[in-house]
Amino acid sequence: MSPKSCLGCTKCFLFLLNLFFFFLGILLLAFSFWVLFDRQSFAAVLGSPLVSLRVWSYGFSGVGIVTMLLGFLGCLGALKEVKVMLGLYFGLLLLLFAAQITVAIIVYTQRSALATKVATYAEELIWGYPAQGPPGDPHESWDAVQQQLSCCGWKGPQDWDHHDDPTRDMDRDRAIACSCLRAPNSTHKTPWMLPHGRCPTAAPQDIFPRGCKEGVQSWLAGNLVTIVGVCIGIALGELALLMLSMFLLRNLDSHYEKLLRGL
Repeated sequence: MSPKSCLGCTKCFLFLLNLFFFFLGILLLAFSFWVLFDRQSFAAVLGSPLVSLRVWSYGFSGVGIVTMLLGFLGCLGALKEVKVMLGLYFGLLLLLFAAQITVAIIVYTQRSALATKVATYAEELIWGYPAQGPPGDPHESWDAVQQQLSCCGWKGPQDWDHHDDPTRDMDRDRAIACSCLRAPNSTHKTPWMLPHGRCPTAAPQDIFPRGCKEGVQSWLAGNLVTIVGVCIGIALGELALLMLSMFLLRNLDSHYEKLLRGL
């Protein structure tokens, strides 16, 4: 294959790939706005708390904006042969790749400290769960975790017992979060969508027996291969785009003369 044909194929491939990412970013951004402005409908259909949907909508917005920006720079830079855009595209993609590697290293090396912080935060949520009235956003999110993972407390249902503090209301101590209760004839895989707030302590067989720590560990163990596969796939895709953009950036000019002069 001649240098001109090779460079043309690379340019076309990079253009089409980034065009796809540009429209994908538009879809993600539109979906995030839909979730953000119509959260009540999604909450009714999915059974998720409003705060969780708000967080997801912000996450989709950020991913959509970044995807659109990278797609726009790569698409227009390859189509119009604008080296400034290709350089900016390469720099942003390299920065994103480095950030992902850094986060992965930090999570792996600091996993014990992170686990301790998560446990402390969960215990604080349980300790501060309101006795009456609707729960706040953090407590509503914790209800969603218990419902989705079919768990109760962080270590177990005993986390809801606070008899060691004589200043606390004993009636409150005899109640647990309603999200700890399972529906009649339900299984752990199909948790009942319970109302938020506290409910009187039920029979032990009506309470999810395992803690959410075990539930999170089970979920990670069951989805570890998928998570690692997705991360590796994203990293390989970013490396491929980095190599293509650098190839065009180093060898592209308006008449393809740079490669031809080297022959």
